[in-house]
Amino acid sequence: MAEQEEAERAAEADAVTAGTDEDDVAALDETPEPVRRPKAEWVTLGSMDPASGYNMLVTFDSRGGSIDRIELTERKENGRLKYRRVDVRSGYLGYLALAPSLTADGALVRVVGPGTPAALAPSLDNAPAGLRPGDLIVAANERPITTALDLAEVLEKTDPGDELVVEVLRPAAAPADDAEDAESAADAAEPPAPTPLRFQATLSEHPLDLVRLADTAGAEQIRGNLSRASCLMTLTQVGRKSIRTGQSEISGLTSQHSTVWDLQRIGDGTGYEFRLPLAAAAVREVGGSGAVELVRRYSLAPGSYAIDMEMEVINHAEENQQLGYRLEGPNGVTLEGWWYSTKISPNFSGAAARDMVYNTVAENHELLSAYNLLERAKDTPESPVEVVFTPDGPEGSRQLRYMGVDAQYFITAYVPPEGEAITDQFVRGAGIVVADAERIPAHQERATNISFYLDSQTAEVAPGESLKQSIRLFAGPKQPDLLAAYGMGETLEYGWFGWIAAPLSWLLHGFYAIAGNYALAIILLTLLVRGCMFPLGRRAAIHAQKMQELAPELKKISEKYKDDFEKRLKAQRELQQRVGFNPLSGCLPMFVQLPIFIGLYRALSVDIELRQAALHPALQWCSNLAGPDMLYYWGDWLWDYLSGRGTGWLGPYFNILPIVVVALFLAQQKMFMPPATDEQTAMTQKVMTIMTMMMGLFFFRVPSGLCIYFITSSLWGIVERKMVKKTIPAAPQGAFPATVDGTVTQSSVTNDNGRPSLADRLRTAAGMPGEEPKAIVPPSKRRKPPTRKGK
Repeated sequence: MAEQEEAERAAEADAVTAGTDEDDVAALDETPEPVRRPKAEWVTLGSMDPASGYNMLVTFDSRGGSIDRIELTERKENGRLKYRRVDVRSGYLGYLALAPSLTADGALVRVVGPGTPAALAPSLDNAPAGLRPGDLIVAANERPITTALDLAEVLEKTDPGDELVVEVLRPAAAPADDAEDAESAADAAEPPAPTPLRFQATLSEHPLDLVRLADTAGAEQIRGNLSRASCLMTLTQVGRKSIRTGQSEISGLTSQHSTVWDLQRIGDGTGYEFRLPLAAAAVREVGGSGAVELVRRYSLAPGSYAIDMEMEVINHAEENQQLGYRLEGPNGVTLEGWWYSTKISPNFSGAAARDMVYNTVAENHELLSAYNLLERAKDTPESPVEVVFTPDGPEGSRQLRYMGVDAQYFITAYVPPEGEAITDQFVRGAGIVVADAERIPAHQERATNISFYLDSQTAEVAPGESLKQSIRLFAGPKQPDLLAAYGMGETLEYGWFGWIAAPLSWLLHGFYAIAGNYALAIILLTLLVRGCMFPLGRRAAIHAQKMQELAPELKKISEKYKDDFEKRLKAQRELQQRVGFNPLSGCLPMFVQLPIFIGLYRALSVDIELRQAALHPALQWCSNLAGPDMLYYWGDWLWDYLSGRGTGWLGPYFNILPIVVVALFLAQQKMFMPPATDEQTAMTQKVMTIMTMMMGLFFFRVPSGLCIYFITSSLWGIVERKMVKKTIPAAPQGAFPATVDGTVTQSSVTNDNGRPSLADRLRTAAGMPGEEPKAIVPPSKRRKPPTRKGK
């Protein structure tokens, strides 16, 4: 059997070489062996060390030459992180890109970022400080570690500042490269066993991981989102072959996304270069002329939120080749607060937790919601992309100012190179969903992972020449001054009430400069607003007082005409007109406050300075005025219907401030609502009470800063009503009695101060004391005066 197979292979070889000359046979013999790519490697730019001056710590993966993670590490004046994760209160060891070990139980460390607690941890065994790539974590605080999940569970029970003892197995040093020959290396003794070491790390706060892999999102991970590296690059054109619709790479060509690229450090250690050569044979199979090499360069400067990127496609063939590349955008942008925040959209379709934004000369600023991208992916799975500009579109549509993924308080976007306002090097741009659209759970569509891609202009590249272009990746906070510097000021969206939200935000920052605390600043802003509205508030208080004093008369009217709604309404209207009472006048303060309330809500939803601003520095709860106060976590035992992220009515945290708000609302209703005059009024008041309690459900996840505004405003309203009630002047000794179809209603009911009610004062003032007021004859029953006849 073996002889038969050998004969068949020999026959196939003869068939291949048949009809070829000696040069062809030599060419077949000289076909190179497949190139063996190096192992994947993770490297970093930037640092978490405050003394370094870096604002970011960026982790790169040589597989795909891509970005794995971007963490914001800028510090405040007090040394604390300026942008930390507000949904994580546990200690932070550092991003280690952990992976399971193939040889022993433990979590394999693949990268250690400079300045992280893992890098600074002193050794307890007289070894150099800091963990290293290749270390195998086997225990943490004496708990065995077999997977990355085990270490995450240990860290969840810690706080920033805690000490964590990490036990690792460090492999022995690799053998020297100058071994005499392979045979002697093979005959060498087995490498020594790994060295057990212990390190004591002081945990820090968790920096905001602005860009991350979906499977490292922890509790924010949503089923259906794909874990994909960011800023991937691939050929989009080779000769006449291009990427097909619905695909991410040229079919039949070696994958540039999953292949490991060659890596070297450049720029005095401030950058990295990744190279991926594509063999001539592989390129010819898809219609190219010969070998092509892809090159990527990254650099990061201290104090910057921009990563400078350079893309290059080199033609190593002996003929000209038509070449172009595709550059994908970042994905896995932070989902911070997606289950409680409401991002403002300039469109009627609404915004999700992360949306695609872009700005071209033809269209200016536009937002493409993740909802639209998800719907497109579901409706047309064969073409799940949403194209925003094409090669045959208007000229201005290809002049790009920026394109990125927009979150609540942060944005990641490609912007033109430094010194340029517009780039026209791309001819196609489209939004994409980085998720399995059919698996995204209901009510969690807001958390869909999205990104985009840009296709470069194709060029006829001569042998030895290249297509080289540059761009910048901005990844940072949505601060007005910072965004304006990069031409992205329009990404700060206040909505229709921007005319009131922007001034309120300015005033809020002014009060913060005085008080030094944003909670106090909100209280001062509320007092200023309510103080300016005091005339309207006083008018509303007088209106409420009149309603209470007229309540007995209205009740008598209701009893008299309880079976005739039309006459009852007419009589009540006549009474109100007689005493000069307008029931709608009390609504004016509410309508004036509505724009202020919405404007402040918009300011809290946009102003990044309120993010992670605490009610008080000593409190761990209510440490983010832009989000719920999160007093107690109940998501691990409460029904998902109530506590689920996105799926629950209340969310995973119990919040106390909304309860206080609703309690004050109910107290105001009970104190100032006039007594019911009939069954219908009583029912209306009960419904209002129930609706106020229902508001607790809708207000349960609003920002705690907004709750502070409501609490302050309610307390002001209670004090204002009490004070105004005591200062209402006595009724004048002359007024009209209340009339109902020619009869006068009477009452001896007094108000809360012991004084006669408004109705009693009106009747007393109509005539002599003790004299029965005369009824006023309605116009329909009045007798006409006699007329004189004759001249």
